[in-house]
Amino acid sequence: MAGGAETPAPAVPAATPPGTSTSGLPLPRFVSLKADRVNLRAGPGTDYPTSWVYRRAGLPVEVLSEFEAWRQVRDSEGATGWVLQSLLSGRRTALVTPWDVKAGAPVPQVPVRNSDSERGRTVVVVEAGVIANIHSCDGRWCSVTVDRFRGYMPQKQLWGVYENEIVK
Repeated sequence: MAGGAETPAPAVPAATPPGTSTSGLPLPRFVSLKADRVNLRAGPGTDYPTSWVYRRAGLPVEVLSEFEAWRQVRDSEGATGWVLQSLLSGRRTALVTPWDVKAGAPVPQVPVRNSDSERGRTVVVVEAGVIANIHSCDGRWCSVTVDRFRGYMPQKQLWGVYENEIVK
């Protein structure tokens, strides 16, 4: 182009409609990041600019749509973009109450219990925003591991699993 103007980014192609996928997997669905450096792009391809770089392997993201080897994802803060499918894992993880983390405020503490009950003994107390590995969920409680501690957390305290979702 004349005058040194930047070449515009290519138009984003139409992705799969909600509920259908090219992979045969359900949409939307939760997955996690495989690597500790994952580019979030403005469109499905390396020709699109990088809008964010994730630096946290295991971070849960929600797959919204698919286009060839690319997945449109949303993170816990609502940012959306495209990630190469090979950088995603089907391993289920969740963020502990990420909505409670506020800049400049003390980070809330959340108990992990030894049983799926509010009366269960506290195994460990974790900070909001930590990543929990999900083993199973019954629609109300999830069996999780955080670091070397295993226990249960209310499903509603986790971002990375849907309300009332059963995870086996």
